[in-house]
Amino acid sequence: MSKIAIMGAMPEEIEPIITKLDDLNVVEYAANKYYEGSYHGKKVVVAYSKIGKVFATLTATSLIEKFGCDTLLFSGVAGAISEDLHIGDLIIADGLCQHDLDITAFGHPYGYVPEGEVCIPTDEKLREVAKKVAKAKGLPLKEGIIATGDQFVADHERKEWIGKTFHADALEMEGAAVAVVCSSLDVPYFILRAISDSADMDASFNFDEFLESSAKISADFILAMVEEIA
Repeated sequence: MSKIAIMGAMPEEIEPIITKLDDLNVVEYAANKYYEGSYHGKKVVVAYSKIGKVFATLTATSLIEKFGCDTLLFSGVAGAISEDLHIGDLIIADGLCQHDLDITAFGHPYGYVPEGEVCIPTDEKLREVAKKVAKAKGLPLKEGIIATGDQFVADHERKEWIGKTFHADALEMEGAAVAVVCSSLDVPYFILRAISDSADMDASFNFDEFLESSAKISADFILAMVEEIA
């Protein structure tokens, strides 16, 4: 039977998913907790990686190699680069790149290393499932390139540079690491992000409140995808 991995970076991003699982079993492995269970008869394993590319790589690899997952769905938050994205918008990645990967001194483009690629595409079938779910729920869903790096980018000029260099619409701290793992191990994967900060955000914005509300929306979306995946 197929086994679906569901990942987030923070506990808040997976909490609403765990509460919906049946036959829950917690496994401690590699200094983390993995939540095995089922959802409407489908086997799933849920984990949060902690923030950043290294932890995301470790967790994604563990979900595939240790727990035998053959599909990976990632849900979390991201910052907007595109002016078309606003707080609360949902975006799915059609490709992911590493904006902080730089060996341009050797004549390579930003985000590239030999035998790698600048932008790694996500699974087209999973994107189509997401669009079907979004339509059924009446949720607007945007699609674009998401840039990943081991830094929280708050500088407007840096955001503009990332947008122009990688044609990126949003940025976060885990997705491209998941992309490298899944692409290398030939595992279909999908990245969903809720926009948590944008150029037009106001001073009254409360990130903790947003994280709690967006996590519930994203969890509902991801679990609906689990039901749709053949």
